[in-house]
Amino acid sequence: MSTTAPMAERAAEFRTRFAALEAEIGKVIVGQPEIVRGVLTSLFVGGNVLLEGVPGLGKTLLIRTLAQVLDLKFVRVQFTPDLMPSDIVGTDVILESDTGKRERRFQPGPLFAQIVLADEINRAIPKTQSAMLEAMQERTISVGGTTHKLPHPFFVLATQNPIEQEGTYPLPEAQLDRFLFKLLVPFTTRDELNRILDRTTRNENPTVNKVMDADEIGGWMQLVREVLVAAPVQDYAIRLLLATHPNTEYATAEANRYFRAGASPRGAQSLILAGKVRALLEGRFNVSFEDIRKVYFPAMRHRVLMNFEAQAEGITSDQVLAAVLNAVTEKDEAKR
Repeated sequence: MSTTAPMAERAAEFRTRFAALEAEIGKVIVGQPEIVRGVLTSLFVGGNVLLEGVPGLGKTLLIRTLAQVLDLKFVRVQFTPDLMPSDIVGTDVILESDTGKRERRFQPGPLFAQIVLADEINRAIPKTQSAMLEAMQERTISVGGTTHKLPHPFFVLATQNPIEQEGTYPLPEAQLDRFLFKLLVPFTTRDELNRILDRTTRNENPTVNKVMDADEIGGWMQLVREVLVAAPVQDYAIRLLLATHPNTEYATAEANRYFRAGASPRGAQSLILAGKVRALLEGRFNVSFEDIRKVYFPAMRHRVLMNFEAQAEGITSDQVLAAVLNAVTEKDEAKR
């Protein structure tokens, strides 16, 4: 659709196309509507996603299906302790021409795709994990003093197993901060397990069709940026972030007790951008307070650091964030 079309018309088309994506993915993925919506929300703001859940819940299948319906170049990288940075970003190789002249040429690694599945990302050594930072934030790769641009659009969707401990390396805070959302994939219900068994133990082979391409994605990403955010709503998002920083004037009692460090400014950016997508899906052209609340947990749960007391008591980041969300009001009480 033309970018000169009225905002209402473009927003209505966005909702239609978004629903078409959800429906097509639903042909393969059973249940998990919130996870699908979270991944698609990140897609339209250019963010990366970290999916956490036990094996067998369809995380890899979801990402592979997403690449199919979007007709984007997809690559899956299985992260293991012996995976080195050059294995994913690429390396310079020396080639000899027909004339005998030697020249250095860059051999791209698997990161030069549009959708990259970083499977079990927490199994890679820190050196390899750090090699992902530039790609996830700058959309570039630097090798041998030369910077190479990655394709557009470029999304990293990573998975990790929350219960596996041996042979894993926790993601550093800087890398976690590069993920727009951290989505917790719940275990399937009884009815969903029945549907999964019906699909996988019979002669049923659901196929998905292309719904969208890279050019259309770029247009919708531009539309999302045009959604307005009123000053009070933006200030609400800012105060929700500041409330996670212990021992500051905005910190809540729960944050002071259980947080070692609060979220970075990227957390506020994630709240606003994800809120814009939700506003469009709700038929509005401006972000509401409710939009911010709805995206608060996936945008913030991986950006706060728990202290020893929280770990000893088994307190999760979501539990403390829920208390923060309940304590921070829409209007700044200090300005009344």
